[in-house]
Amino acid sequence: MEPLLFDVISRIMMGYKYIYKELTMGAAGSFNSVLSAADINISEAAGEKLSELFAEVGDEMDAIRIFVSGGGCSGMSYGMTFSDEKTPYDSVLDSGDYKVYVDSVALNYMRGVEIDFIDKGMGEASFVFNNVFAATGGSGGCGSCGSSSGGCS
Repeated sequence: MEPLLFDVISRIMMGYKYIYKELTMGAAGSFNSVLSAADINISEAAGEKLSELFAEVGDEMDAIRIFVSGGGCSGMSYGMTFSDEKTPYDSVLDSGDYKVYVDSVALNYMRGVEIDFIDKGMGEASFVFNNVFAATGGSGGCGSCGSSSGGCS
């Protein structure tokens, strides 16, 4: 890896670790543990698909975890996975049919996001994260999971 690129990546990761430490250690009891539609808006289509997916795993999993990871031309990638454990730093959106966990660091990058589900047929379906970085002025572009033209399978 090029030294300059390695230096940039190292600085990004150090910043992410610092933010995580500040949010989790410095304000552990002061964040809101309940999410609202203003924090994360799940469209009707996405909600129906999440309900369907959650019903398929049954009691094996507690929730669907939405996460943020570094990478991509927009700086961050967004995704979802099943989670069998809630951490003390998770905020929860409870729809009744499913729960969504988002940790405090990821929430800062996602506040105001709309999660939609697009099914174009022929097996081409994905969750799409719209308005990512709306609160911080970012775009979530380049056709990645965080953009309106991209998606997460």
